[in-house]
Amino acid sequence: MLGVLQPNTKLRQAERLFENQLVGPESIANIGDVMFTGTADGRIIKFESGEVETIARFGSGPCKTQDDEPACGRPLGIRAGPNGTLFVADAYKGLFEVNPWKREVKLLLSSDTPIEGRKMSFVNDLTITRDGRKIYFTDSSSKWQRRDYMLLFMEGTDDGRLLEYDTETKEVKVLLDQLRFPNGVQLSPAEDFILVAETTMARIRRFYVSGLMKGGADLFVENLPGFPDNIRPSSSGGYWVGMAVIRPNPGFSMLDFLSERPYIKRMIFKLFSQETVMKFVPRYSLVLELSDSGAFRRSLHDPNGQVATYISEAHEHDGHLYLGSFRAPFLCRLSLQSA
Repeated sequence: MLGVLQPNTKLRQAERLFENQLVGPESIANIGDVMFTGTADGRIIKFESGEVETIARFGSGPCKTQDDEPACGRPLGIRAGPNGTLFVADAYKGLFEVNPWKREVKLLLSSDTPIEGRKMSFVNDLTITRDGRKIYFTDSSSKWQRRDYMLLFMEGTDDGRLLEYDTETKEVKVLLDQLRFPNGVQLSPAEDFILVAETTMARIRRFYVSGLMKGGADLFVENLPGFPDNIRPSSSGGYWVGMAVIRPNPGFSMLDFLSERPYIKRMIFKLFSQETVMKFVPRYSLVLELSDSGAFRRSLHDPNGQVATYISEAHEHDGHLYLGSFRAPFLCRLSLQSA
């Protein structure tokens, strides 16, 4: 990795917050200075005045292992709406609106609802219009669930979709189909297009929702240095992209190698659990800032993931980047002045 992508240790300047008080804060949202996230044990939690407080759950039961996830729920993408509520994508349960002040939970769209004849098995991220009317969201697969994300990753199936939910009419539309592990989504500042990360393809697609190109799609950026997860706005008018796994170039990437050899992948997963396979994937945390046209603007690294691990998202707020993670037992905060 050269130029803007030259390895550095800037992410190691981050501080860990709320260590061992939560696990897997995948995505982060702010309402004013109050921060919210969803965790691996199915909770929506609030951070205020240094305290961690549970405000909602979408499921029930013991929530100790990945096998408990379908019953417990697993909140992934989270966004603040225009009326002081949160919109949340739960991998197993669907789309929710949460009033964090009254602790009210409203199911907007159940995962059990077939969309154009196909079920949603892995609801992942969401982005909403400023007026709160439309929610654009990803369903990463109609075959694999979140607890099988490594199988989805390795198999590289193209059964993911980008969808639109209208909160007034309750209608759902498929905007893009045949996506390979669609993951993070982000509406542009002008609300004329949506970016969607195609994780296994190491690229970001763009779908136009208004203007001359409405209904069309193109590639926003491809051949990324890592496998993209969530996309969030940066204060410079561009986008932050979180990556937990990089693609060494030049060098050997186990994931790139296996993606071309499905027979080896099948054999590996017959012999080893997902957790065991994860141990062979090199830890390397990377946050990339893209310009509004998809050019690489800057990169922040933590080789070996010493401080910031398994990064899923970079959420900018008040001069800091808050780093979400799909499995770390903490949040990280990085001052952008020092980075």
